[in-house]
Amino acid sequence: MGPEAEMPEGHQTAVEMDGISVLVVNYEGVFYALRNNCTHQDYPLLGGEVQMGRITCQKHGAKFELATGKAKSLPAVKPVRLFRTEVEDGVVYVSPL
Repeated sequence: MGPEAEMPEGHQTAVEMDGISVLVVNYEGVFYALRNNCTHQDYPLLGGEVQMGRITCQKHGAKFELATGKAKSLPAVKPVRLFRTEVEDGVVYVSPL
């Protein structure tokens, strides 16, 4: 993925993993990775506002919990797929769960 030092608090980036766009977010010093699409209409989550452990889709306002991927507000009802993040020797790694 990349060096932890280049991803400060609040940082968001998208990476490709096996043809899937994965969003990586540094929220309160913890890295979260989830599929970079809202389950409502496949709109990218990258750039969405992050508050209270949730990211908001910019298109229709659906919210997803970073830790679980669960949809927390309409119009989305299905969860977003999660990925594993690990920090080793100052490098952030993302892998399938």
